[in-house]
Amino acid sequence: MRTIVVGNEKGGAGKSTVAVHLAVALAHDGLQVAVLDLDLRQQTMGHFFASRERWIAANGVGLPQPKRLEGRTPAEVEAVLLGTEADFIIVDTPGADSEVSRLAHQNADLIITPMNDSFLDFAVLGEVDPLTLDLVRPSLYSETVWEARKLRAARSGQSLEWVVLRNRLASVDPRNRRRVDERLKALSRRVGFKTAVGLRDRVIYRELFPFGLTIADLGPSVRPIPVSLGHIAARQELRVLMAELGFRSEGVVIAAE
Repeated sequence: MRTIVVGNEKGGAGKSTVAVHLAVALAHDGLQVAVLDLDLRQQTMGHFFASRERWIAANGVGLPQPKRLEGRTPAEVEAVLLGTEADFIIVDTPGADSEVSRLAHQNADLIITPMNDSFLDFAVLGEVDPLTLDLVRPSLYSETVWEARKLRAARSGQSLEWVVLRNRLASVDPRNRRRVDERLKALSRRVGFKTAVGLRDRVIYRELFPFGLTIADLGPSVRPIPVSLGHIAARQELRVLMAELGFRSEGVVIAAE
């Protein structure tokens, strides 16, 4: 079993979008997937899979449905993380520091941190000098991940992998993007994370959300909206993301045939 925590102490970075696409794509590969939404106020991932359950039942189609876990207190969260039998547990975290979020990070095998391509989002990871834009120090969130790594190593002797996803990259390569990229590289050398290209800001992701569906679900019997060439590009984008994270992506292809 692998526990994957999608974390970032800032809202609007695309955590829930990444979490649901990852969970559904892994489920399409025939793997046992469980999901846990720790954002108790927004419950974006929880609402998504509740809608998915209703849509599947109403339309009578055979789509995989990850197991939904519940946990509000630290004791409950630890119990479900350690006591659930599944190939993968995907955890969506709130956009703020909390005890249950830190606990999830400490029990993760892989932490995925989506960020938009701006210094506003970079501030969650590191602090830069306002005059030179040189990297000054890691942020509190980076220190949280660092502490989680130390606790995991001391407890089990195993390493914790950390990947920062560059979400919603612009089509062009402006000067600001290069600046962010340079600071990310400097910070990655300092605190030890990998970078990968995430998901662009595509309309298809928002269009499918109310149904509880992802682009991995689209196929001859699952077309709640008209399919276009843009959707094919989005599916390929998800396949690339899965590959960069080291996962199989056959399910993304099969569901779309």
